[in-house]
Amino acid sequence: MKIFYITFVALMIFSGCASASKHRQNVQDDTGERITVGKVQREIRVGMPSAQVAEILGSPNVVSTDEERREVWLYDKISTDVSYSKSEAGAGLLIIGGSGASGAQSTSQRTLTVIIKFDKDNKVRDFAYHTSRF
Repeated sequence: MKIFYITFVALMIFSGCASASKHRQNVQDDTGERITVGKVQREIRVGMPSAQVAEILGSPNVVSTDEERREVWLYDKISTDVSYSKSEAGAGLLIIGGSGASGAQSTSQRTLTVIIKFDKDNKVRDFAYHTSRF
């Protein structure tokens, strides 16, 4: 019977110990439909029609025109990742008259700005991108 209690206590103590990265992986939405620098580098080309750009990257956040009335598309994406990991040893310590918990939180942000400039025939004449992580 004593071995049963020791095993039970050990299982209760270690069952709540998962890393913040594991929790984030469980809830993160990676559907493959995100705009990334790699996707822009691989798939956007000078001379490509605007309809094909929209098919690849989706609708832009901002559409404007330059001084010669040519379209300029702006994709501006911001992502915030918040991870929180919490470990509780309350069930194991409850048996001996106590409880305890600890946790950690991590927050990071990423930005991606893509600017696509079209010519008078609505074909890509130039594109640029900027990304940051903090």
